[in-house]
Amino acid sequence: MIDNIQIAIRLITGAILGGLVGLEREKHNKKTAGFRTHIIVCLGSTLIMLTSLYLFELYVARGVQVDPARLAAGVITGIGFLGAGTIIRSRVSITGLTTAASLWVVSGIGLAVGCGFYMAACITTVIVLMALHVLRKINI
Repeated sequence: MIDNIQIAIRLITGAILGGLVGLEREKHNKKTAGFRTHIIVCLGSTLIMLTSLYLFELYVARGVQVDPARLAAGVITGIGFLGAGTIIRSRVSITGLTTAASLWVVSGIGLAVGCGFYMAACITTVIVLMALHVLRKINI
């Protein structure tokens, strides 16, 4: 099993890498999917992969022949449609991308909590809250 330090390292690395892409987008004035949105999407993907690994180890140890990742894939696909409903396009701007991304990542948090992967879910929640709240206050 992956230890808690490795979980934290992977989640933080996902947030940093997603943030770097978001900074680049912001730098070039492509703000429809900016810094915070990229952090949340990358972090959500990291969490889903960690959750899939965790579930695989959990079920293989019990000798069960199932593919728990299929459930996660279905949830992520479904939440994508929900998130798409929060995106609003007007003539000159698009709004709702950060909301769509946050909906998507909280579905990952829910999957993690549902399988007992509490540490990853808690770390992800803290990072998302920081991305949404703190980064808005410092106007990044």
